[in-house]
Amino acid sequence: MPSEPSHAVTAPANSPKILTVSPAEAGQKLVQYLGRVLGKDLPGSVLMRWIRTGQVRVDGKRAKPFDRLDAGQAVRLPPFAEIPQTAQSVTPLDLPVLARTDDWLVIAKPVGLPVHPGSGWTDSVQTRLALAFAGSAFVPSIAHRLDRDTSGVLLVARTHRALTSAHALFKGGGAAKEYLCWVRGRWELSGLNEPVEMLDRLEKCGPEGREKMVRASGGDGKEARLRATPLVIQAEHTLVAVRLFTGRTHQIRAQLSLRGHAIVGDAKYGGGAPPMLLHAWRLAIGEDVFACPPPWAGRWTVGDDLLETPAPR
Repeated sequence: MPSEPSHAVTAPANSPKILTVSPAEAGQKLVQYLGRVLGKDLPGSVLMRWIRTGQVRVDGKRAKPFDRLDAGQAVRLPPFAEIPQTAQSVTPLDLPVLARTDDWLVIAKPVGLPVHPGSGWTDSVQTRLALAFAGSAFVPSIAHRLDRDTSGVLLVARTHRALTSAHALFKGGGAAKEYLCWVRGRWELSGLNEPVEMLDRLEKCGPEGREKMVRASGGDGKEARLRATPLVIQAEHTLVAVRLFTGRTHQIRAQLSLRGHAIVGDAKYGGGAPPMLLHAWRLAIGEDVFACPPPWAGRWTVGDDLLETPAPR
């Protein structure tokens, strides 16, 4: 269900409007909160002027644009401020949901659906969330990235504080992302079930819209680090479990292909025709662990977990 919207106190047209900050909105900066409540068509310069001149107040006092708001605080708007009326959406969330907690909505993202709209794509996970939670105090927001053609666990924050916490945990190493993929070629980088560390410096290369991540020359690029463990080694294909330690664009795809093991179905990096067999199967954040087996046929194990696997093409 959508979270509760900010509560506006009814007042005469020439009186200031008073909004009460909901728990889902707590933690937002004042100017960010006003931008959401009043709509994207109102220039940020206007909001800053209202705050600076005291026409916007918090709990009856002057405030600064980047002050953080707490649940239950009263935000006063000038009488001429217009709050757009947003109809409550009845559009259901057309996405498979793995789990719901007070903080998180966990989605099993399908292959082919981008996380955010753009580059010719209007449909996306965030677009569907916006439709399903229109009018909510805080539209659930995606906490990390998955490539369009990567399936699996996608973490969505249900409150602003959860979103801020997720960003801090990912940045500080308090979250762990694990992937599964079939790659081309017989694995000889380590023995069966023996992990191997991969460390590269990557940079983008190629024309806009068709960029690839390549190994950077000299000391340029950004550090990319992961651990890869072969789970099934065949003559022409290998099933690999990957633990990410950094979050670079196309990181798994690029680092494996640099070692002669392009992911099956990854046409950009030499893995042949889609679909790409890369799946985000487990995510641990704080004390929460969420898992989703891949949409593949077959049986195999990683650690103590029994999962399903494909027969590669």
